[in-house]
Amino acid sequence: MLTLFLLRHAKSSWSDQNLPDFDRPLAPRGHKAAPRIGAYMADRGFAPGRILCSSAQRTRETLALVLPHLDGDCDVTLTRSVYESNDEHDLLALIAAQSAPPFTPRPVTGAHRLMLIGHNPAMQDLALALAGNGAPDDRAALAEKFPTAALAVLTFDGTDGWAGLAPGSGLLTHFIRPRDLD
Repeated sequence: MLTLFLLRHAKSSWSDQNLPDFDRPLAPRGHKAAPRIGAYMADRGFAPGRILCSSAQRTRETLALVLPHLDGDCDVTLTRSVYESNDEHDLLALIAAQSAPPFTPRPVTGAHRLMLIGHNPAMQDLALALAGNGAPDDRAALAEKFPTAALAVLTFDGTDGWAGLAPGSGLLTHFIRPRDLD
């Protein structure tokens, strides 16, 4: 079984209007929400083996606040490709590429548990495209809004690795927003 964790970056700051979008840091609310989502993941035993994270400032800061809560070793890749993804098709292609054999001879542990830390609207579009089933309330909340620091967890049975993901093939097992943890 494959497990995909989709985490939208925590709330970013707009205080410096001269900063390019890519360089925007987290706002105080983001600094509070990201570790809470990390603690939620730890409480449920969610441990990605591999993380693909946008290289934008706010996603890197989100990762830094979540990572201390995650158990075990994981491979982390920072990539501008996540930031530049325009839609769910771009993100799905990045995920599918995770099925390719690594260039190094060492095995990648936990390759069946992947976390993507990125941006909307592509993250929400991807989650909606993949979630063919799941709790109706979670699916409705996801369709309404994928807020900052929200986490969607999808599982996939019977797929041929990450390259085998198809629209509607996932089960949305969790959709948690920071406000749900209040």
